[in-house]
Amino acid sequence: MTLAAGLDPITAELVASALVYASEEMGIAVRDAAYSPNIKERLDHSCALFDARGRLVAQAEHIPVHLGSLPWGLRRTIAWLVERERPIARGEMIVVNDPYLSGTHLNDVTVIRAIYHGARHVGYAANKAHHTDVGGSVPGSMPPDARDLFAEGAVFSPTVLVRDDRVVDETVDLLRANSRTPEARAGDLRAQIAGNNVGERRFLELVDRYGIDVVEASLDKALADGERRTRAALRALPDGTVEHQDVMEDERGEPTIVLRVRLEKRGDTLALDYAGTSAQRTMPLNAVYGVTLSGVYYAVRAVTDPRIPMNDGSFAPITVHVPEGTLLNPRRPAPVSAGNVETSMRNADLVLGALAKLAPGRVPAQSGGSMNNVMIGGLDGEGRSWAFYETNGCGMGARPSADGIDGIHVHMTNTLNTPIEAIERQMPMLITAYEFAEGSAGDGRFRGGSGLVRAFQLRDGTATASLLAERHAVRPHGTGGGKDGATGAHVMVKGGGGLSDLPAKTSVAMEPGDAIIVRTAGGGGYGDPALRDPAARERDRADGIGLAE
Repeated sequence: MTLAAGLDPITAELVASALVYASEEMGIAVRDAAYSPNIKERLDHSCALFDARGRLVAQAEHIPVHLGSLPWGLRRTIAWLVERERPIARGEMIVVNDPYLSGTHLNDVTVIRAIYHGARHVGYAANKAHHTDVGGSVPGSMPPDARDLFAEGAVFSPTVLVRDDRVVDETVDLLRANSRTPEARAGDLRAQIAGNNVGERRFLELVDRYGIDVVEASLDKALADGERRTRAALRALPDGTVEHQDVMEDERGEPTIVLRVRLEKRGDTLALDYAGTSAQRTMPLNAVYGVTLSGVYYAVRAVTDPRIPMNDGSFAPITVHVPEGTLLNPRRPAPVSAGNVETSMRNADLVLGALAKLAPGRVPAQSGGSMNNVMIGGLDGEGRSWAFYETNGCGMGARPSADGIDGIHVHMTNTLNTPIEAIERQMPMLITAYEFAEGSAGDGRFRGGSGLVRAFQLRDGTATASLLAERHAVRPHGTGGGKDGATGAHVMVKGGGGLSDLPAKTSVAMEPGDAIIVRTAGGGGYGDPALRDPAARERDRADGIGLAE
């Protein structure tokens, strides 16, 4: 009898579940040890565990755009090292942020540890965290006018960060030297090291308890279960071929950039072809292939069965073709900083829209459709360098049987807004407004969620603010007769009180007293507004929820 045939299914489930929790524990370690508010407060990081073949076996419920691309990035990074005869040794960790290897954008720094049991290589622990500043032409390292990758910051190919279980100070110094906030970079790197150490420890505890043969057989079973359950969920959808397209806003704010997908569902398989998508741009909306994969995996999981464990087995029934040189699979060195945050959101909208045509009644109306990125940094009144980054929530689209959610991070982001106390304690800024955006929710039998209004005022020193957002020109669509949500907007308030509108994608200088106001888009409504429950309308009025005109 083979081990697989004689494997105790309860033991197999215990091993697989223990690794899922281990990945969650990795995330807790990163959060607790991090220095920057972006990781400690907003939880802008993700953790996962892999087997020795680089197959994803467990991941924490962190950020979809990180996690969908992390398996692609890990395999490419390992292949890059093997080609150079530099496999990760026992006691080593590798750091990499090159998006064309690691899969997102330069701010997302990936740290990988190979896990060894004795002399035997048994797996990998990996995590990805958004570092607030990695150099580049603006604080926050996501310049809206970047024309190539190198304007967005320092590019690190796979480099040894830990050797013989000791931090390589020269590597940390290199990252410090390329950041406006070196202390935070060093602290966040050490937090990522701590996360991988936790993952390794938990993995090896299972090997010591059950033996490596049982652990590997359990992982094979978990991967097979993930594939089996995904195929079963796909079989429940009707067969057919649908096409769908959506648009993004270019440098001038015009909706000229087209994303197009052809989705074919046959039996227990799903194939997506992005032929017809706009060519890559000399602006940072390009999304590397790993980001595109993450949007596909997220949308399919959301529409089928979110309870299916997300591992390499669950990806097996899905094939994705994206022509090289397009916005969703650019050639190096196209800039990609906003592709990870904005184009990933539109790709999720695109795939969800296609799935809504294939299987009506399963997909909400469109959400606010943007991560609404805010980057501000410069020199404070005492000449110290600082940098701030966050994404902001928007209105979630109404669901087929429920209202949308107000002011929430949706789809490809799963982070939080930074607490006001953390901002004002660590940055020379005041938050002068934080509220739901009046009149932003799309009407319907079920209304969309409201967007947010958040205002950032500079207290002292000088700063540059960079804004990257979408849905300033095209409203989030309602579904089934539901009304569209309102678009977003940016406003500059000078210290003397003058107001001026700002583009969705821009960088501006700030002086003390100046404020940036960010208004995010609302979600679309679902169903005929005439069918809305009068009691629900009364609650909206009492709560001050205004509907989009």
